[in-house]
Amino acid sequence: MAQKTVQLQNFRNVGIIAHIDAGKTTTTEGILYRTGINHKIGVVKGTGSEDGTTTDWMAQEKERGITITSAAVTAQWKGHTINIIDTPGHIDFTVEVERSLRVLDGAVTIFDGKMGVEAQSETVWRQANKYGVPRICFINKINQIGGDFYKSLETIHLRLSKHALPVHLPIGFEKDINGVVDLIDMKAYTYKDYADHELVVGEIPADMLEKAKNARSLLVEAAVEAEDELFERYLNEGEASITIDELKRALRQRVLAGDFFLVTGGDGRGVIVEKVLDLINDYLPSPLDKGAVQATDPKTGDVVERNPADDAPLSALAFKIATDPFVGRLIFVRVYSGTLTAGSYVLNTTTGDKERIGRVVRMHADKREDIDMIGAGDIAAVVGLKGTFTGHTLADPTKPVLLESIEFPDPPVSIAVESKTKADQEKMGVALQRLAEEDPTFRIHTDEETGQTIMSGMGELHLEILVDRMKREFNVEANVGEPQVAFRETIRGMAEAQGKHAKQSGGRGQYGDVWIRFEPTENGTGFEFIDAIKGGVVPKEYIKPVEKGVHDTLDGGVLAGYPMIGVKATLYDGSYHDVDSSELAFNLAGVLAVKAGIPKTKPVILEPVMKVEVSTPEDFMGDIIGDLNSRRGRIDAMEDIPGGAKLVRAFVPLSNLFGYTNDIRSMSQGRAASTMELSQYEEVPPNVQQEIIAKRTAK
Repeated sequence: MAQKTVQLQNFRNVGIIAHIDAGKTTTTEGILYRTGINHKIGVVKGTGSEDGTTTDWMAQEKERGITITSAAVTAQWKGHTINIIDTPGHIDFTVEVERSLRVLDGAVTIFDGKMGVEAQSETVWRQANKYGVPRICFINKINQIGGDFYKSLETIHLRLSKHALPVHLPIGFEKDINGVVDLIDMKAYTYKDYADHELVVGEIPADMLEKAKNARSLLVEAAVEAEDELFERYLNEGEASITIDELKRALRQRVLAGDFFLVTGGDGRGVIVEKVLDLINDYLPSPLDKGAVQATDPKTGDVVERNPADDAPLSALAFKIATDPFVGRLIFVRVYSGTLTAGSYVLNTTTGDKERIGRVVRMHADKREDIDMIGAGDIAAVVGLKGTFTGHTLADPTKPVLLESIEFPDPPVSIAVESKTKADQEKMGVALQRLAEEDPTFRIHTDEETGQTIMSGMGELHLEILVDRMKREFNVEANVGEPQVAFRETIRGMAEAQGKHAKQSGGRGQYGDVWIRFEPTENGTGFEFIDAIKGGVVPKEYIKPVEKGVHDTLDGGVLAGYPMIGVKATLYDGSYHDVDSSELAFNLAGVLAVKAGIPKTKPVILEPVMKVEVSTPEDFMGDIIGDLNSRRGRIDAMEDIPGGAKLVRAFVPLSNLFGYTNDIRSMSQGRAASTMELSQYEEVPPNVQQEIIAKRTAK
């Protein structure tokens, strides 16, 4: 495939987004089956015994029956090329949805017909709003017991948008559903069972005709708002004056504006997904509809545009890194302008380095098809880029631009991990590094105080999956535990103390004598040492050893063994012996001065306090605030946010936030979400201080 055979207006880059278990992956399988990529429909199960689905190809996905990574597949439908990304629904992997939406043009939002709008439905809807992604809605599973198209549509109106109208009405109810009425051409499309190979076109059932006419009138009324001429004609001549082509054109304009949504429903495994494919072709945007992308000239800082054309200079965004067992490191890219060709050199404008494109591959989940190039508007994976990571821009070296990167939140949940054997230690380091390259929300660092390797992620499940991948893919067994909270100590008062080290045991003795004033630093952080010696009462060569003795002792704390910060130590007097004084003696004198003086300065323990933001439906506000108070939280602000939700800002000690991500989900039926970041260190209450000291001294 040396060049594009599909016109740019016939490209669709589409995400499948939804709450967990709404049927995203099954619907994607149905699409692949109907477009001829698969010979059978994969089954999503949690047993690990089935072949699994095309997009859920990781072992963990097959076992758990959930999507963990965004899988990319390409399908052809009625002259259109559709790049489909099946995204995860679990909140721990919500950033996978975020980075996919950043590079997609449109989305299909899937709802469970038995549940309607659920917690993560609201989250992905807000994410799509953030990136201005036009959507169509598919209410899945309405053929199952409890499935109800109209009740689910009500929840969309109530929680997401009142501007969501059916474009199809289901024929039948629950297990008797066997097709849809298409409100555009006012025809019925029926099937005998979901495995049918084609939809049969016929007349609308008599008992549905009135309902269909009313629904179509609402659709036409909404459509004509897109064009003044149509609106005038509709007012003067009525609904019959609007042709089918005009209706479709006007509805497309409404959908592309991003605040109007067409709704259909059915069984995601069945032939009815052909109607979803038709909606994708007819109403979701092509790269041409999205228009020019805004970028920055890295040399001048000026804003420049890149048009979606193959003959424009190259601009592409890397949005995902994956490790393929056969070809190695894969970088998924969205090309916004120009062409990306195998064997060519490109500039990574984020790093300033040139990179060579080794191979270009079109991905069908875990299967690959080598192609020579990808053009403007397309999505594919590239092999051979060593210094390119998520959010980096690839551009023409002679006309560089920098695209807006992808921002990721700091991961709120951490665990400590260590290899089970010494032999695994080095392998674990490599494994963690690779996993961190793939996943920008996974961070690793070594706690200098405890020596532990700390893994941070978006939630317990996120970290559990990463530990499991380390075991399976890198053959590294690890012990997992809780990280320790990094407490600190400081002082609140001022004291002066003498540190005198004098020993005589025959022969040369040891003598060092200092007077030091201890007081808090102005900003309450760091360590300051002031040499205020006059007249040489402490010789210059002994000043540094004194400072080292003081600093090292403060690092070990005086209350519970935590490093002491915010201390200013002024050496202002002392004495020495011509023969018996030494660096060691003055070092020990500094140690003794700390031990004598710091207990008199009102030492206290400090704890890390996190700035926590919780977005929640109003129904759960009372529970959320009560829980934050019970965690020693301090409510800072409450405000309204779009979508009828509330935002609570609070400051909460980190030691009381372990497990908070899961707790808040339970408390809000999964509908609240939180972010947290380190704000400052604050003094712990006296009773908590006593508990901390007791725990440390008991070890």
